[in-house]
Amino acid sequence: MKISELKTGQGKVDIEAKVIETAEPREFNKYGRLLRVANATIRDDSGTIKLSLWNADIDRVKKGDTVKITNGYVSEFQGEKQLTTGKFGQLEVIEGKGGAEESENNEQGETMKKGKKLEEEEKVVEDEEKVEDKVTNEEDAFDEEESGDEDVEEEW
Repeated sequence: MKISELKTGQGKVDIEAKVIETAEPREFNKYGRLLRVANATIRDDSGTIKLSLWNADIDRVKKGDTVKITNGYVSEFQGEKQLTTGKFGQLEVIEGKGGAEESENNEQGETMKKGKKLEEEEKVVEDEEKVEDKVTNEEDAFDEEESGDEDVEEEW
């Protein structure tokens, strides 16, 4: 799909485009929650459109990035069409401004995540072993108590 083909009210928009501009985020309070929103302008070979970025997506997208919007929604604000991921859409940075450097950072991040996950799994196994040891010790103690009770009964 191309930007020039987008219509106000259109959903299920899948599009790839380059970020040519990003605006400063604005913060506001809604229902007691602090929210952030910023506009970016994206372009493909057919035209440009404003892209609404919300909360964490603001920090993910930089000028020069190529983004992929899946299941986006086109709305209108102050007479201008805007694209947003909305509630059910997804934004993915498919080519970052940093290029290979960003890819390397992503790989390092993934390696760190895997290492942390492995540490967490090892801790779970260690905790399970401690629980098993405790249960075994309690069973042994119970068996000893039971055998002690039999000795008492025999004395009577």
